[in-house]
Amino acid sequence: MKMKHVTIKDVAKELNVSVSAVSKAFNDRNDIKKETKERILKVGKAMGYHPNPIAKKLTSRKTFNVGVVIPEFVNAFFPEVIIGIQEVLIKKGYQVLIMQSNESFEMELMNVKTLEENMVDGLIISLSRETHNLDYYKSLIDQGYPIVFFNRYNDALTASKVIFDDFKWSFFATEHLISQGLKKIFHFSAYKHLLLSKKRMEGYKRAMNKHKIKVDPEWIIETGLLVEEGERVMEKIIDSGNLPEGIICGNDMIALGAMRVIRKHNLRVPDDIAITGFSETPFAELVFPPLTSVAQPTYEMGEIAANLLLKQMESENTTPETVILNGILNIRESSKIRN
Repeated sequence: MKMKHVTIKDVAKELNVSVSAVSKAFNDRNDIKKETKERILKVGKAMGYHPNPIAKKLTSRKTFNVGVVIPEFVNAFFPEVIIGIQEVLIKKGYQVLIMQSNESFEMELMNVKTLEENMVDGLIISLSRETHNLDYYKSLIDQGYPIVFFNRYNDALTASKVIFDDFKWSFFATEHLISQGLKKIFHFSAYKHLLLSKKRMEGYKRAMNKHKIKVDPEWIIETGLLVEEGERVMEKIIDSGNLPEGIICGNDMIALGAMRVIRKHNLRVPDDIAITGFSETPFAELVFPPLTSVAQPTYEMGEIAANLLLKQMESENTTPETVILNGILNIRESSKIRN
């Protein structure tokens, strides 16, 4: 037999009080006597009363759902950000609906439209590598739709965003290799058109320029983001015989792929080729030698993105904000040259 859903009317009838009194008690209002509130809550609990989420959504004209769209789940970066997002939003009574674009703009747009059609109250997005057409996002922003970008963004969009100081930390990573006495330093630059890749490339170039090291254009190589892509590029370099003294990699996965190929060819890290990664995956400390990497505050990035979105969802007049986060260069054996 189907269990009857206990309503506030049932609780009111049981206690012989008004429905409005029960509603005030369950909504923790102050315009009701403390003793009455406590009695209503106690009896309601004993009767098995639970707030009706659908009724709450209809009353507030909100779904209490938030959409998150990310490019991929391959790297640990995005799941760690999502944990931060959920930590904030779930405490505020929101459900988080997560979709991934698989680095496809077409899939990304489909995800966004699906979430919008399901009436999510706001969106948190990290753009795919293929995203160039910003028309749909501009229309959402013009309508006042709550939206926050993180990690991957586009400066042409006037929206709140949470980003990392990629320029500064790429500069520091490059300068670290230079401090080890290295000059011929290559840069494996993920996807060159991504804004974060451009910032990391600029940081690399600025550090080299500061130390008066001329950068050969062939030293900057677009690799992609995966282990296999790091392997493929490293194989080509070794076959060419034009070996670097050090490599600044766009992420840890590229670095891990490069290190695997270096060892396969009986070369040593860091004695023959020193390597740094970026984004500090859990693998950085587990590989041999342990990988020097730039750690980003992924959890904090998720928390801040969620709070920026809450601010938009709870207020009609908000000015777009940009939050730039700092990191840490964790120096390990992959980049320490033995003198």
